[in-house]
Amino acid sequence: MKICVVGGGLSGLVSALNLAGTHQVDLFERRPVPGGCLGSYRIGDYWIEEYYHHCFAGDARLLALLDTLQVADRLEWLRGSTGYYVDGTVHPLTTPIEILRYPHLTFTEKARLGLLTLRSRRLDVSALDNITAKDFILDNLGPGIYSSFFEPLLKSKFGDRRGEVSAAWLISRIAIRSDRGAGGERLGYLRGGFQHLIARLQEEVEGLGASVMLDSPVREIRRDGGGWLVNGEVYDAVVSTLPPQVTAEIAGVDIAPVPYQGAACMTLALDRDVTDGIYWLNMKDAAPYGAVVSHTNFAPLAWYGEHLVYLASYFAGRLPEGFEQTMLADFCRRFSVSASEVHWHRLAVDPYAGPVYTTGLRDRLPAYEEHGLFLAGMFSPPNYPERSMNGSIVAGEEVARRVLARYPHA
Repeated sequence: MKICVVGGGLSGLVSALNLAGTHQVDLFERRPVPGGCLGSYRIGDYWIEEYYHHCFAGDARLLALLDTLQVADRLEWLRGSTGYYVDGTVHPLTTPIEILRYPHLTFTEKARLGLLTLRSRRLDVSALDNITAKDFILDNLGPGIYSSFFEPLLKSKFGDRRGEVSAAWLISRIAIRSDRGAGGERLGYLRGGFQHLIARLQEEVEGLGASVMLDSPVREIRRDGGGWLVNGEVYDAVVSTLPPQVTAEIAGVDIAPVPYQGAACMTLALDRDVTDGIYWLNMKDAAPYGAVVSHTNFAPLAWYGEHLVYLASYFAGRLPEGFEQTMLADFCRRFSVSASEVHWHRLAVDPYAGPVYTTGLRDRLPAYEEHGLFLAGMFSPPNYPERSMNGSIVAGEEVARRVLARYPHA
């Protein structure tokens, strides 16, 4: 059977891995590098992801895939510290003492927040799908915690749509990030970067006889008898990992859209640390980015030889004109960084960086098969109510099973 996979991110590569060998598989990726949102820059003698990434101890399918591809020996379990930037001041919020010293929540509010963190793993997130995160926090923790702690997080992540985001997303995020000790959150990262995972996936897929075609956007998918015509080539089955509305447009079929938002993520290299040793610094103050992620306060500086920082921003519609310069100038002014201290910077922009987890989304997610097309990606059930590398791997594995079950004698 001849199968087309559209998209070379994790879901696309994993589905191709599970379909190749016994079937002829062609994978099309519009970009010059594979990986999708897990793509990386090559800087000198090291790789660094275009968008910050880490994994969690509960990411069972990701850990199994690392083992299968023989890159598990690169997995390092590190500690990620957190903080809040409020009124021009960096407040560390990693240790119990630091949290107690945080001046923008009362002791009672801190106690309520701590109890919610402990409860989060026991809550049934599916029951929270139709409740907004705002209403849940207001009802359970009060307006003070919402306005001074959660609203800035929701605004930085979802902008004007923050009021639509479900409590299911928020609680799942709190639960998955509650694996922390006195030194911070326990997070996984590959020594040398997740590029090693992507490279091994591509190598394994091609080793099974599949074709991975980069710089090859799919512009049209059309029915052709019992099969599909993709960019003029006939296929028996098509797996699309593109956002459902994009697949619907190029295939001319009716698939319900999933709300998406864009991401603009700047990576830059500096002479020094500017976040007081903190890995993840959330911005309460108004800024053209919602978080400053100091990668080398997480992964060892010795791997890179320079301090690496991400500036994370999400957007809807189009980026404002001159956004890259605005973002960089704000960061340099706010953190007293001179232009000569910036070794290099890159801006990655993706208008479909991830779903907006609005209320009721669980019941609106597309099926793995719609109108004869197979779909998998960040919009699939394993990535609800929060996207992850693990969820995208599970979606890729599951859609491959669906294809094979649909054509058992092919």
